[in-house]
Amino acid sequence: MEQIELIILPLVIGYILDLIFGDPRSLPHPIVLFGNAITLFTKYLNKGKYLLLKGAAMALGLAASVYFIFSCINIITLNWNSTVYIIVTSIFVFYGLANKSLLQEGFAVFKHLNEKGLDAGRKRLSWIVGRDTSKLSEQEIRLAVLETLSENLSDGVVAPLFYYAIAGVPGMMCYKIINTMDSMIGYKNEKYILYGRFAARLDDIANFIPARITAFLMVLLTLNSKGFLYIFKYGHAHLSPNAGYPESALAGIMNCQFGGAHDYGGKSVYKPFIGINNRTILNEDIHKLFYINHSVCFASIFLITAVHFPYRILL
Repeated sequence: MEQIELIILPLVIGYILDLIFGDPRSLPHPIVLFGNAITLFTKYLNKGKYLLLKGAAMALGLAASVYFIFSCINIITLNWNSTVYIIVTSIFVFYGLANKSLLQEGFAVFKHLNEKGLDAGRKRLSWIVGRDTSKLSEQEIRLAVLETLSENLSDGVVAPLFYYAIAGVPGMMCYKIINTMDSMIGYKNEKYILYGRFAARLDDIANFIPARITAFLMVLLTLNSKGFLYIFKYGHAHLSPNAGYPESALAGIMNCQFGGAHDYGGKSVYKPFIGINNRTILNEDIHKLFYINHSVCFASIFLITAVHFPYRILL
């Protein structure tokens, strides 16, 4: 079997599996193992002196270990049999993608809000965002869904695919543990301000290119000029060096406004406004977002295939 097919076949199979099944909650998941490892090291290292140094050592050590482990899995399965390699790699691509599960969670928030009321919508939103949801209005809940799904389109879809294109499953899984560390310890609070700082910066670096690719794919696939303008106008204004780009693209596409004051752990955090039209978010908007996410995911798969396999696509 040709080397190029060992790259493309697992990518396509993993994408189809994610499209059909979404996040396999009933099965063992690498992200759970990553989370357990981060929790274990944090328990013993996040105390005493030299917290910044210890946090950096953990972040680099875990990222390097994951890359090494999955590189070994690649070598072992490829030497065993190309079919085994494709099966194992396809499974890990499936685990690495999170497009369907992200959309399911976003839709579930809208569904709970519509069918069970405000409190149910607030509770379900708390599953997917870090902010305090207990006092949010219907409008704020819907906006939060759009914001987090646009940001996670980069973190959960484009970035893993970007690193798969560069370094296969080892690159993809290395990115996933970096992103998991940021989500667990990358907070600017008293507990993690020093220990989690390096992990947060590492995640910023890892997402720098994917976030911008995501934003441009969003506007190109919707042919939306306002989204394109918003990327340049608001993308850099966000508190995050990366999240503002896909959020700005979506604000332009949806002609809405993100940002404002939000509560995180009892602390009010003000996010600069993205967009000027503070319109009411409707149920139809989640369906438009479905189209955007699926289009960007498919386009990413196609572009990776085109880069690795140009002549066969043309034929």
